[in-house]
Amino acid sequence: MTATTNHATACAPVLFNKVRIKGGFWGRRIDTNRRTTLPIEYKQLKDTGRIDAWKLKWKPGQPNEPHIFWDSDVAKWMEAAAYSLRCHPDRKLEKQLDEVIAMMKKAQLKDGYLNSHYIAVEPKKRWTNLRDCHELYCAGHLAEAAVAHYHATGKRTLLDVMCRYADHISRTFGAGRGLKRGYCGHEEVELAMVKLFGATGNRRYLDLATYFINERGHKPHYFTQEAVARGEDPKKAHHQTYEYCQAHVPVREQSKVVGHSVRAMYLYCGMADVAAATGDKSLLDACKRLWQSVTRRQMHITGGIGPTASNEGFTTDYDMPVETAYLETCAAIGLVFWAHRMLQAEVDSDYADVMERALYNGVLSGVSFKGDSFFYANPLAVYPGMSGLQYNGPDYHYRRSGWFGCACCPPNVARLLASLGSYAYSTRRNELYVHLYAGNRADIEVDGQTVVFVQETGYPWDGDVRMTVSPRKPAAFTVALRIPGWCRSARLSVNGRGVSVKAITRKGYARIRRRWERGDRIELVLPMPVERVLAHPRARQVCGRVALVRGPVVYCLEQTDNGPELNDIRLPRGAKLGSKLEKRLFGGTVVVHGTALRRANAGRTNALYSAAPPEYVKTRITAIPYCLWANREPGEMLVWMRE
Repeated sequence: MTATTNHATACAPVLFNKVRIKGGFWGRRIDTNRRTTLPIEYKQLKDTGRIDAWKLKWKPGQPNEPHIFWDSDVAKWMEAAAYSLRCHPDRKLEKQLDEVIAMMKKAQLKDGYLNSHYIAVEPKKRWTNLRDCHELYCAGHLAEAAVAHYHATGKRTLLDVMCRYADHISRTFGAGRGLKRGYCGHEEVELAMVKLFGATGNRRYLDLATYFINERGHKPHYFTQEAVARGEDPKKAHHQTYEYCQAHVPVREQSKVVGHSVRAMYLYCGMADVAAATGDKSLLDACKRLWQSVTRRQMHITGGIGPTASNEGFTTDYDMPVETAYLETCAAIGLVFWAHRMLQAEVDSDYADVMERALYNGVLSGVSFKGDSFFYANPLAVYPGMSGLQYNGPDYHYRRSGWFGCACCPPNVARLLASLGSYAYSTRRNELYVHLYAGNRADIEVDGQTVVFVQETGYPWDGDVRMTVSPRKPAAFTVALRIPGWCRSARLSVNGRGVSVKAITRKGYARIRRRWERGDRIELVLPMPVERVLAHPRARQVCGRVALVRGPVVYCLEQTDNGPELNDIRLPRGAKLGSKLEKRLFGGTVVVHGTALRRANAGRTNALYSAAPPEYVKTRITAIPYCLWANREPGEMLVWMRE
């Protein structure tokens, strides 16, 4: 969610507390998130000491020292809990949340400072290592939790705590005399301060966000000066380049995505937010250049970004590894956040298409179907026994884990799923934009009155979307429906009368302008054939391979359906592919079937190489949605098949 903007052309998202997603694909996942994931995460936060760290009882020499980023893990769970409470009141969850808030309030120092690690462990080292130590990053996540809690419950308990902390930060950092001219090594506080501004109307927080954005990357580098002040050699920084944290040059001079992928996404979110709130075109132009760099040359087919574990981030253009692909869950979530912000600044289906692709694939693969285990990294091919598996324990089969030492991803998934309604709609004066299709009811303010907007659909398994528009009183306004880029032949009708989609579509949105009355019906049909997708020829790792996509969903092969040695399967160009709803698979899932080829007798000889021409035999293949892999028997997985 972004804060309310004052930029004349910007849209405003319809907040989570106005949209109720129920049933269907997303309704079931949100229910699982609420019933299973949130309780599991709370238990993990308690068991690992993250919550009790706020009691400030840790003493030197004791085990389980509060870590520098623990506060962010707790904050993201709090944010998710707040979103969930708005739609599903839960006394137990509310009590847990209130107890944590009470701990934080009690722990807060008189000057407003609030960080469980530095208060308990290193009180004399506050604000001495912004490059590495996450103080401002944690502050940002706490501020986001405070805004969500305020919107969800109306309570100011956490919001007031965080306003005191933000006031302390604004008295500490800035370009004024006697202030530190620093900024965080792990961006996040920038977007959070814009949210805090939106919730409170206090311009100080927007100015602080603007300062952090504008100061980043200028010389002399603050991180260099800071390291010297600590008595350290700046050249011995872990990644030895400020590209890692996007501080190599000022943000308006950046045109290529570099460094740690999550940090980059959070920075770009902050840039987009400040641009929207201030009307700063130069920041928005930088975001557009960086958007092209990410989505045209660095984004995997699942919406995953950041292909390597070495920097948890970006490498070179068109670098698309599969087995070693890192693609951190948090990075895909960050891409969703950024795409959503760009969509408010400029309504263009390019942003919404990327947001949808990441949601259904790169994000959702990060949590199991049961909601009780998680992926940190999300490769596009897995072979049992392969080396280099990250964050998934000693099991050579690539499986999800119940928790991580660095546990940023599980609560990040939880807060996104709990707030998903915020990504479905936007408004601008007398225009209502529909970005995502899912069964829901929304109460949306359009041109001064409430419009009840209802969607009924089996999306993404089928593309039939039935919508009902019910303004409080008849009025003329525009309903703009996203026509996904993957759809070749959309059909549209209003109250049973056909409408030419092509004639009314601009930048991927079909704009229906008319006088709407209570109960008016819109029917949108988005045909979903199975498509074969090829990569750019410079994407060398997947040249000569094909991926299967149906609608917004990317598919993969698993060993449990197709047997071992998936890399030996070849899909002829003329092979027919079909889809079918399997009602018993994960509560009802569309799978893709087809006939491919594989070598006869492959692997049945001891010879490592052979000059004999291969003999191919037909084999049936079954592909399931990538977001659902690793939920059954362990084994191989493959997204990109050989042609």
